[in-house]
Amino acid sequence: MTAPEAHHPDPELERLVAERTAELTELVAHLMSCWDDDRRLLARQLHDTLGSSMTALTMHLGLLSKGLSDGKSLDRAGQMKSLLNGIIETNRKVQLTLWNDKLEFLGIKAALAELVAEFSQEHGVQAHASLPDDDDAYSRAQNVALLRCAEEGLRNALEHAQASKVELILDDDGDQLMLTVRDNGVGLARAPSAGSLHCHGLRLLRERARSLGGTLSLGPAAAGGGAALTMTLPRRQAA
Repeated sequence: MTAPEAHHPDPELERLVAERTAELTELVAHLMSCWDDDRRLLARQLHDTLGSSMTALTMHLGLLSKGLSDGKSLDRAGQMKSLLNGIIETNRKVQLTLWNDKLEFLGIKAALAELVAEFSQEHGVQAHASLPDDDDAYSRAQNVALLRCAEEGLRNALEHAQASKVELILDDDGDQLMLTVRDNGVGLARAPSAGSLHCHGLRLLRERARSLGGTLSLGPAAAGGGAALTMTLPRRQAA
């Protein structure tokens, strides 16, 4: 019996695969950059047009209310003011979901701190952010990637892990950035829909990290059960 012929990799095929992979990675990075720019522009337009108009309407309604004496009219004016305030708050949340201006004006630490605080207040989940003392300037692409990772980790902790506690940690050792979102939820085995990097949200996040030379991992938390989502980016790409 003759031994099976050993398989030798085809160098030309490997080269073509590597080139194609690099092209796709570059394309994904470009598409995400365009997507981020569009979201940023839309958020700015909502702020400058709808937000400003709603605020002006609230002020005018307040002035008109001062001239009213009829009880029913005052009640109706109060209802209108409450409705306008609700629209303003909804518009603010939509803007924040599309693009967080704190990334550019105050940095990633401020954006993450606000995200975690609002998440805890809105959903009643104990959430804590551990951030570096120094607030070094990272590239916009890095800031967006880190913020999207934080958003995805918090979303998974709420929707899939059923967690009561979430911790967000950003480390910067001078060589690389590492953001981890870990929870005390049911764990990956009991939340399979969130326990795979093949789901769309995590796949996009993984490609975003890969386009920056980084990685994305999802696994069990170090202690106490739950899951941990970690993005690692090379620090050298910071602006």
